[in-house]
Amino acid sequence: MTEGGQGSKLKWLWLAGLVLVLDLGTKAMATAMLTYGNPVPVMPSFNFTLLHNTGAAFSFLANAAGWQRWFFVTLAIVVSVVLVGWLRKLQNHETWTAIAIVLILGGALGNVYDRVVHGYVVDFLHFYWQNWHFPAFNLADTAITIGAAMMILDAFRKPACDSSDANRSN
Repeated sequence: MTEGGQGSKLKWLWLAGLVLVLDLGTKAMATAMLTYGNPVPVMPSFNFTLLHNTGAAFSFLANAAGWQRWFFVTLAIVVSVVLVGWLRKLQNHETWTAIAIVLILGGALGNVYDRVVHGYVVDFLHFYWQNWHFPAFNLADTAITIGAAMMILDAFRKPACDSSDANRSN
């Protein structure tokens, strides 16, 4: 552990590993148990529907010529390295931020695995209301969304740092 309590948040990497294992496990189950494109009703407004997404969120760039696969793999790897670096620099009191980071990291790695191994991301969670359908997604997407929401909430929770207050405390 480094001076000033830094580095201790790497212990939260287990949560990224858990997200990754749960994500890949549920995707493997969905692939084994579902027929592509065939909705299986679970409850009103929710189906399991196996889909393959070659694009990004909401199938962005899904119809591109194939270059997007390696673009998204590279982007996710770069973001993952940045996230681990950020995690290493967190202070002891920044647990909320650490959890947000590892949720995003675990989700990103789950989707990277799919892109590298399959050439697409496996999606199977499908919500809808009457004729409106939310794009299918997976547990990795859920973890990324929760982590991002936590970061946004954190931005509102932290008081703005006034430089005059910082100078007075010295």
